[in-house]
Amino acid sequence: MASESQQVYLPHDEQRWVQEIPKNTLRTVFERDRARVLHSSALRRLGAKTQVVAPDTDDFVRTRLTHSLEVAQIGRELGRTLGCDPDVVDTACLAHDLGHPPFGHNGESMLNELSHGIGGFEGNAQTLRLLTRLESKVLTADGGSAGLNLTRASLDASAKYPWTAPNAPLINGSRTSKFGAYTDDLPVFEWLRRGAPEGKSCIEAQVMDLADDISYSVHDVEDAIVAGHVQLKWLTNQDQRNRVLGYTQQWYLPGVATAEIDAALHRLEATDVWVRHADGSRASMAALKDMTSQLIGRFCQSAVAATQSIYGTGRLARYAGDVVVPHETLLEIAVMKGLATTFVMTTDHRQPIYQRQKDILSELVAVLSATGDAHLETMFAADWRAANDDDARLRVVIDQIASLTDVSALALHERLVGVERTLL
Repeated sequence: MASESQQVYLPHDEQRWVQEIPKNTLRTVFERDRARVLHSSALRRLGAKTQVVAPDTDDFVRTRLTHSLEVAQIGRELGRTLGCDPDVVDTACLAHDLGHPPFGHNGESMLNELSHGIGGFEGNAQTLRLLTRLESKVLTADGGSAGLNLTRASLDASAKYPWTAPNAPLINGSRTSKFGAYTDDLPVFEWLRRGAPEGKSCIEAQVMDLADDISYSVHDVEDAIVAGHVQLKWLTNQDQRNRVLGYTQQWYLPGVATAEIDAALHRLEATDVWVRHADGSRASMAALKDMTSQLIGRFCQSAVAATQSIYGTGRLARYAGDVVVPHETLLEIAVMKGLATTFVMTTDHRQPIYQRQKDILSELVAVLSATGDAHLETMFAADWRAANDDDARLRVVIDQIASLTDVSALALHERLVGVERTLL
């Protein structure tokens, strides 16, 4: 059973790493891919992993799971409008954060430091590892794990950075630290990239990436406002405004003039939906939700119009085109990211928390590395025993820790290290 949009996908795109005989024909292969990710344990764990504000601090704030669901909704509609198979995009969006460890980007940075000698840690490479190895769904002929055994198109759509660390491209003269596959996952990575232009993301991956950017740029600001970290009226204070412009430039727009960033902020402030003050009332919460919705629509519509102005309104899939985002829209998205960065991620009271999180992960790696398979979950313990050397065993330890939620990482640390501490 093939959907109309799927007709632009070839049998090559529908292949799986391990050949399967479908048990029924009521769903397309891409619908099956989406269902496999949706029912995965890795997706469920995202419900207790930090997005920006820790999950246990407020009932309202987004977790990695709710963020992924919102990215999937944005990406599915955006992809369908451009002619991609919506289930391929949906699958990539649901999967895009599966590899993120406890404590958000702070945890990712620490695990990368701790695993530097074995190729580092990267959330996107860990996602590929989960999809093709760590999640249990399909076995290879020799009894190994093929993970969820997704189709080539869905795996490729999940590859935000389609290169290994040694082959990472230069950006502004420096090699980017982002990459999509570890060395020991090269066989499946090379399989999924077969026939793809080197270093180029398919359009479905580009849609996923844009949906991710749009989602967290807008939703993180909404969360920050509701949590009481910021009111948009504060931007009338020049010192506060300069902080936002500075962080936006430093983190997201190096090389872009401050005046150009300020102009993007002025454009957002000039919209009819900009909520300068939210007092917690139903009226202000409704206005805030409308601002979120309208800004998402603003950014998506801008990208659709720009893309279709070049490629027309026909179907775009795989490598038939690229998502085009106008420069002004990119600046506006970056400004929204800069707002959350300024008032949530870089505040002084967060710094001791970040350091304690790093200490917890460092101590967990040390303890698990020193105790063999004694404290590893059953599947990871089997991986540890099958490992050929210390480097491979360290990778298993990293896999185990990366799978933990914020809460389970704290609980395991308390049990193994024996020191009770609370993150406030």
